[in-house]
Amino acid sequence: MIEFYRNMPHYPVPLKEIRREMIVVNSRFIVTLAPAISLEQAKAFIARIRDEFSDASHNVPAYLVGGGDSLIEHCSDDGEPSGTAGRPALAVLKGSGLGDVAVVVTRYFGGTKLGTGGLVRAYSEAVRLVVQATPRALRTPTITVLVELPYRWVERLRRLAAAHGGRILEEEFAGEVTATLRFPLERFPEFEQALNQASNATLQALVVSQEEELVPLDQTT
Repeated sequence: MIEFYRNMPHYPVPLKEIRREMIVVNSRFIVTLAPAISLEQAKAFIARIRDEFSDASHNVPAYLVGGGDSLIEHCSDDGEPSGTAGRPALAVLKGSGLGDVAVVVTRYFGGTKLGTGGLVRAYSEAVRLVVQATPRALRTPTITVLVELPYRWVERLRRLAAAHGGRILEEEFAGEVTATLRFPLERFPEFEQALNQASNATLQALVVSQEEELVPLDQTT
């Protein structure tokens, strides 16, 4: 369990896909940002946006897979003058602090050329617009367990779980109660010890799975 926790990323990631639009000298810019935890996911997202806006003048992609000191980055100008679109978009992503993120800036040309400087500013501002609106999360390691217990223990288990950062996912009532609970991985040993002490070792938590979930940053502070 410890290695699983240590190998988890500790940088913010997008909580969900988000889109914003803006107009610059009659050109319409549609910028879409999404989580991308792998190269395959980033490429699939870019392909989906290009298909959605297949009639656009340009679909400029950029992505960062990974985060911190370990990441894979990519960008493309998609037909815009070299260095005026993809690189500015990527620079804003890198400055955002986000990891595992992909963005596509879709442009519908409005009939007036923006010039090199204008394009750099427009693509930078488009990505900045969506980054500022993006809800952030941390990928947090969790553990899911089952506890079989007598009916008289239900309320006490609920209180123990809540006291150690856990939550009840499901309760099945038959001859005994079977509760499914989920904990932040780092909090589970405390719960396990408390359950053992409170029940004189008559109740045990059976580990079902270890996984990760996105926890909004405003819930981690």
